[in-house]
This record gives sequence, structure tokens and C-alpha cells, in this order.
Amino acid sequence: MDPQIIKAAGNLLTPTTLPLLLLILTILYALRRRRRSSGLRLPPSPFALPILGHLHLLAPLPHQALHRLAQKHGPILFLRLGSVPCVAACSPDAAREVLKTHEPAFLDRPKPAAVHRLTYGGQDFSFSAYGPYWRFMKRACVRELLAGRTLDRLRPAGGGEAGVDVDAKLMGLTGDIVSRMVMGKRWTGDDNDTEEMRSVVAETAELTGTFNLQDYIGLFRYWDVQGLGKRIDVVHRRFDAMMERVLTARDAQRRLRRQQQRQAAAADGEEEEEKDVLDMLFDMHEDESAEMRLTRDNIKAFMLDIFAAGTDTTTITVEWALSELINNPFILHKLQSELDTVVGNTRLVDESDIPNLPYLQAVTKETLRLHPTGPLVVRRSLEPTTVCGYDVPAGATVFVNVWAIGRDPAWWGPDPLAFRPDRFMAEDATDVRGQHFHLLPFGSGRRICPGASLALLVVQAALAAMVQCFEWRPVGGAPVDMEEGPGLTLPRKRPLVCTVSPRLHPMPPLER
Repeated sequence: MDPQIIKAAGNLLTPTTLPLLLLILTILYALRRRRRSSGLRLPPSPFALPILGHLHLLAPLPHQALHRLAQKHGPILFLRLGSVPCVAACSPDAAREVLKTHEPAFLDRPKPAAVHRLTYGGQDFSFSAYGPYWRFMKRACVRELLAGRTLDRLRPAGGGEAGVDVDAKLMGLTGDIVSRMVMGKRWTGDDNDTEEMRSVVAETAELTGTFNLQDYIGLFRYWDVQGLGKRIDVVHRRFDAMMERVLTARDAQRRLRRQQQRQAAAADGEEEEEKDVLDMLFDMHEDESAEMRLTRDNIKAFMLDIFAAGTDTTTITVEWALSELINNPFILHKLQSELDTVVGNTRLVDESDIPNLPYLQAVTKETLRLHPTGPLVVRRSLEPTTVCGYDVPAGATVFVNVWAIGRDPAWWGPDPLAFRPDRFMAEDATDVRGQHFHLLPFGSGRRICPGASLALLVVQAALAAMVQCFEWRPVGGAPVDMEEGPGLTLPRKRPLVCTVSPRLHPMPPLER
């Protein structure tokens, strides 16, 4: 380019002319967007910036930012994140239209760059496109992989300790449950894969919950300006290496087991084989006549799905529940009284006790109302449709703000931020499995979380055991800080650190 032209262009960008240039660009951007959306009745929209659109308005926590915008502009919003059109539904009525009334138009999910890379190019179940593979895996999850699996009895750990990192303890507990169910091995073993899986799960939640400019601004599609791509690649390589070790070892075990079964069948008759989830996935991989034969990458991606969903979210829910109970000692004592009455102090609470513990169930529901582990249900519109009288264009990303809906005073009264489990003690109490659109911690409709019942069982059993067996006090005696942290899920911003002492003397033996 001619040096004189470059020099002239540089002279234009003076402190005096720069604001004028930005104003012109803003007007041109607004006019261009208006022309593109002419003829559509879009929801109310805040003022947008050139190129960025409304991305700058979603910091630092998108679900909180969308809630604030909805309070100002109304319960349904139109946003443009870079070049991606988006609609945010922040009321139960809007959620009902997205997830039920017009559900066929919103059965797809956007696939961010981080998810695409971590799931082997989209080979997982959670983010897969709505179609034959997704329907096959949904049936497999409901009927086989996550159905009818009774968890091993939870063993409370620790006691008489000061400064206990509750998050680390809970991650070990929930990870152990999921690992035994999925792979038939303990998460809390001494092998290197234990810490590796914990680290991968934590980093996956953070990376998939970060707004990546590559997903929204075409200019950055092939430019890793935030450095997220490098981090994603590192996590993916670590997970893949770990899963290759796991799958190779399981493949060898299965070959040996088949050889032993053939020998046993020849001698005394074949015995029925007990299978874990990984065995079932291998069966789908090896069955040439299966409706949908899984690839090795499908297995790895599904394992990431189930570990991320089964450990991180469960840990977060129990941690929020315990935080609320510590800050509300009357409620904590009421729950302990229920456990003492129903279970007593000579044995440990069992998962079979849960139906007889209505206040425990109410505490869990109230925790999920205020602290849903998935604060935003995300969909992508497959076709043009309408929500609450507004047009939603095809290809738009749709956010259902579960976090905001759980704080709607129209449903939850004049003090919706108060932790009050008694809200759920009425006979017609709201359920959490997607039938009541003012409480959607697991989503709703065909893409509701298939592990909802399992998650509830683990959360309630773990919380009951912790409250029955131990007294919990925050280090220093100050109220527990309830500030939220960033991520796809809803973690605490700061770790919950408590002083723990035994509540039962002596501790009841663990029945087997």
C-alpha cells in the first residue's frame, strides 16, 4: 500500500476525529442490523456496540447479567452476541413456550468451539444434534445406562477436623460413586488417573462456560485471541490419553473374561455377567447388528459427559445446600431432627429412607431453586418461530434463564431470595423434573437431563449422611460467603472451608 495513504489514514485517527469515527461506525452498524431484521417483531433489546453487539453486557456472570437486563427491558430479550442472534427467556411463561409449546423448533443445541474439541468433534450425547444418534443414546441412557442402578451405600468420611475443604471431600465422594457405577473402580484410589480426572472435570466446566470470542465474532474464528484454544487442546489431550489407558485395560479384561466364561460354560454352564456402564458401551461398540454402533470416540465423549455431569454438578449442589444450612441454623436443626426421628442414631441413613424424609427433599428443592447447577438452558432454533408474540429467527441461540426464573417474585413471593424449604412442604408441592416451569433445575422436555433421578438420589443421600453424622461450622464463625463463581455450572466463588466434628457418639457401623 502507498505510504502516503497509510500516513493520511493515521492522521485521521486523532483524539478529535476518533470519537466521530466511532459514532459513524455505530450508526452504520445499527442501520445494517435494522435492515437485516426488517419485517421481524423482535423482543426488546438493549443498545449494542459495533462488532461486539451485546457481549460486553454479559460480564462477569451471564445468568446474573441477563436477569438484570430482563428487570429493565422485560422477561424476553433479543441480543446479538457478535454476529450470533440470541433470545433470552427469563420468565416461566417464556420458558414454557421454548421448552414445551414450541419445543420441536428448539430441540437443537449450539456447539461451542470448546465443546466441539473436547467431545471429539461432537461425538458426545449432551451436545449432539437432535437426530437418530441423539434419540438412540437417550433411549440407552433411560433404559440401560442410568436406569435402575442402586448406588453403593455412602460412607461418610472425616470427623473432628478443622479447616476441611468441603469441595475436595465432596468431589472425592461423588467421583467415587460415579466411577464405581461407570467403570467398576474407585475414584479414591491411589492411581494417577484419579487426580487427572478431577482436574479434567474442573477445567472442562470452566472452559465450556467461558464466552469464547471464536464462537461469536467471525474475525476471531481462526484467531485464538483469548488463549482458550491452547488450554482446550491441552485438556483434550490429557483426557484422551487417560481414556485410552482405561479403554485398553477394559478391552483386555473383557477378552480374558470371555475366555473364562467359555471355559466355565463348557464345565458347569455359563453364569450371568454383571456389567457396568463401560461394559454396556463396549457392547454397543462391538455389536455389528446394533441400531447405532458406537465408535471409540463416542465412548470417550460419553464418559466425559457422565463424569462432568455426575461429579461437578452433584458436588456443587451439595456444597450449596450445606452452605445454606450453615447460614440458617434453625433449618439445619429441623433437618437433623427429622433424621433423628426417622432414622435414629444407631444406624446410618440409607437411600431407602429418602421417601420418608420430606424435609430433606424440601431442602434439596430449595437449594436447586436458588442454586441450579445449570443456570442457563441453551437451545438453538431450527426454524423461525414465535415466543410470547415475538419473532425468533432460525439459527438463533436461545437462553432459558433457570437462575432468574427461580427468583421470580411472581411465583416465589415478596422475598424470593430467602432460603425457605417450607415452600415445598405442601401436598401439591412443585416437582423439579421439568413439569413446572417456575422450577427447572434439570431443564424440561425431550432434552431434559436423563440423569435427574440419579442426581437427586446422590445429592439427598450425601447431604443426609453429612448432616446426620457431623456438626458443620464455618472456620472463624462468620457467615458463609454465598458469592457465585464463573463456569458452565454454578460453583461457589470461594471454597467452603468448615470445622467438622462428630455428631453421633459412637459413630454407627457401616452395614454392608
